[in-house]
Amino acid sequence: MTTLHDCKKPASHPDEEIIVGTIADDNLGNGPETPGRWQIFAKRFQIEERGIERVPEDQRSESSYWSIGSMWLAANMVVPSFTIGVLGQALFSLGFIDSILVILFFNLLSVMTVCFFSIFGVAFGLRQMVLSRFWFGWWGVKLIALFNLLACFGWAAANIIVGAQLLHAVNPRVPGWAGILVIASATLLVTFFGYRIVHVYEKWSWIPTFIVFLVVLAVLVRSGDFVQVPMGHGHAEMGAVLSFGSTVFGFGTGYTTFAADYTVYQPSQLPRTRVFLATWLGILPTLLFTEMLGAALGTTVRLNAENNSYQQGYDDSGVGGLLGALLFPHVGGFGKFCMVILALSIVANNCPNVYSVSLTLMVLGRWTERVPRYVWTVIATVVYVAIAIPGYSEFEAVLHNFMTFIGYWLAIYEGIVLTDHFVFRRGFSGYVPEEYNQSDKLPRGIAALLAFLCGVVGMVTGMSQSWYVGPIAKYAGVAPTGGDVGFELGFAFSAVAYCILRPLERWVVQKVRPD
Repeated sequence: MTTLHDCKKPASHPDEEIIVGTIADDNLGNGPETPGRWQIFAKRFQIEERGIERVPEDQRSESSYWSIGSMWLAANMVVPSFTIGVLGQALFSLGFIDSILVILFFNLLSVMTVCFFSIFGVAFGLRQMVLSRFWFGWWGVKLIALFNLLACFGWAAANIIVGAQLLHAVNPRVPGWAGILVIASATLLVTFFGYRIVHVYEKWSWIPTFIVFLVVLAVLVRSGDFVQVPMGHGHAEMGAVLSFGSTVFGFGTGYTTFAADYTVYQPSQLPRTRVFLATWLGILPTLLFTEMLGAALGTTVRLNAENNSYQQGYDDSGVGGLLGALLFPHVGGFGKFCMVILALSIVANNCPNVYSVSLTLMVLGRWTERVPRYVWTVIATVVYVAIAIPGYSEFEAVLHNFMTFIGYWLAIYEGIVLTDHFVFRRGFSGYVPEEYNQSDKLPRGIAALLAFLCGVVGMVTGMSQSWYVGPIAKYAGVAPTGGDVGFELGFAFSAVAYCILRPLERWVVQKVRPD
């Protein structure tokens, strides 16, 4: 039986080469000494067994562009992306037009890396965290994996809180923790079975949610409760735009560190521009539609009335209460049905997080690789539920803090990776994908980690949070909050630092151990 340890050894016989290249079918996703009962269980219930091993060309049977695009179509046609739009007014006091412009331009920027890294899965058949070994090295990637775990857990927790709020708005007798458990269980049911079921679910689950959002739009238009909140001006406006933009960017770019996970079964012959475009058409229109709709409904809290039902609903149950204040008076019981559909849409949004968490955990060490992928999905579910239940009552703060955290660290990651890809590797031809699990042939990762620290310095100087405002952020808005430019500076600092440090690392390594 072929093991991961065996796969690290170069093949010396033609038959051995075939086994090393494809990994024996009865050991997909399992490391050395994995108990046979796990394999038997997985085969009996048709659970994906493959873990982080490279997917060989002859096992890439999925060639549909629709499968690529629909993955992100469903993941963003959800209430959490709608909620991002609401925050423009609710958290940053922006007007309607400036919220729309922020949503448009920051999303145009944020989705580019998701589309770009989707190409890597097609080109190499490797998961995103495994690909990161080519930039951060065998040991350095473990730090990146830890950051990715924090982001995935935080994002999953923030998303599921939205769904619980919706269920609570439908029936106030349903406590937040109960709604969280219901949605988490449904998500686990999909992700437990793996890649194929995740793609099938995402391919179709967006349709009922899209219909419900059209109902929300129609009811809002007919109600006449939309308020044209005027655009601000001056330094206060600039600071709010930058801070809201950081949140929008963090949400849109959040899929970057697992973009390749969902294209590894696509044949490498697919044109890369079409893969990019399929991803772009799946992710950008849905982000713009849901977030702009959220921005429109968010203006209703500014109604000039003593008894504002929208504000009251938002104060009582967050976005769920806000949607309930719109739908319940106008469409009655059907509105409650719509709210349940929206609550269940969280499953589509959390599937990428939970599925990729299992793959990220397998990068941390040989022992984590021995644990079957589907077992990790169960453990990941327990962890993010444990985060979500106590965070239920502080949702806006949880969402904003996690979105900006994601935007910060991913901008640093992107600064290093894009610099290495375009400046040093000069494109896809600069990779030897067969070396993905050979630590001695991967970069040392010292330059990447030092550049990451430089990016953190840039992030700290530009971040604007309730608990800290960086010195540069203070000049990007009105004191004391300033304007958040943390992700912009994090990207710039890390990219410039890597341009300097990577040649130095190569020189030192060559001196210490010349070829």
